[in-house]
Amino acid sequence: MTPGDNGASTPEDEDPFGYLYADGQARGAQPPSGGYGYPNSVSRVRPVGERTYGGQQGQTIPQQGTYGQPNAHYQAPETLPGGAPTTQQPLPGGGRGRGSGPNTKGLLIGAVAVVAAVVIGISIAVINGNDDKKDNAANPSPTQSQSASPKPSSTSSVSDSGELPKIDAKALRLEGGATTASDVKGAQADGGVYVTNFNNVGASVTWTVNGIPDAGKYTVFLGYSVPGKDGTGTLTINGTPSNQPVKFKNWAKAPEGNYERGWTKTYNWVQLTKGTNTIKISCEQGNQCDAYLDQLSLAKGWVTSED
Repeated sequence: MTPGDNGASTPEDEDPFGYLYADGQARGAQPPSGGYGYPNSVSRVRPVGERTYGGQQGQTIPQQGTYGQPNAHYQAPETLPGGAPTTQQPLPGGGRGRGSGPNTKGLLIGAVAVVAAVVIGISIAVINGNDDKKDNAANPSPTQSQSASPKPSSTSSVSDSGELPKIDAKALRLEGGATTASDVKGAQADGGVYVTNFNNVGASVTWTVNGIPDAGKYTVFLGYSVPGKDGTGTLTINGTPSNQPVKFKNWAKAPEGNYERGWTKTYNWVQLTKGTNTIKISCEQGNQCDAYLDQLSLAKGWVTSED
């Protein structure tokens, strides 16, 4: 291919800046005024919004007006030659295009699935409920009275042979802050349990005895311990305080403060009625109640020994 002047052929062969050079000016290149600078050049500049369709030139779509305002010159693309087709084409693969009718079959299947899930859930709940009832029937839960620790009856009865009863400290009815313990050795009651915290006004122990065969004279024996010093309490029979206090004497000669060495017994002569009697020992105003209480027992007549 030899150099030469082939003349202006296509816009791609033109130099848009030819007017800047001597050879371009010799060929008649002019500064651009809508074209590339050469005579008869193809202009590729068009106003914004101008658009051609179907390869035809000269047809334009004017710019739309302000957003939201109708444009009197607007034409839909499908109304122009070569515009977009107005008929919606089906999607490949037999799919349903937009605008098709509702999928009633899919809705029906979904509704059936929901109903089936509800029925299954109700059936499971009923089965579990029946199982719970069976378990509860086989293993009933403990009631409040069953779960609570059984309280001592604080009641004794005369035996059929006429033997008078005896009662341990833990079976007595405790009131006024009196409680039980087993730290100090020497108590004769079952398990070494004794009543403590008795040295407070209002503290008391109560014993109810049923079946006293005859009204008359009886002796109340009390096991106790004092810490090397004497004390006193109040005895009440059937609601009536006795004129004689319960004497917590240090008969064991225990050193001061030593409860373990202070275990011993005392007694009071009382009058009981036939049938049921209530025996109460309490700490009242004026008493010195620093003592641990062990056992209570009864003997017929006014005696000084249980034998």
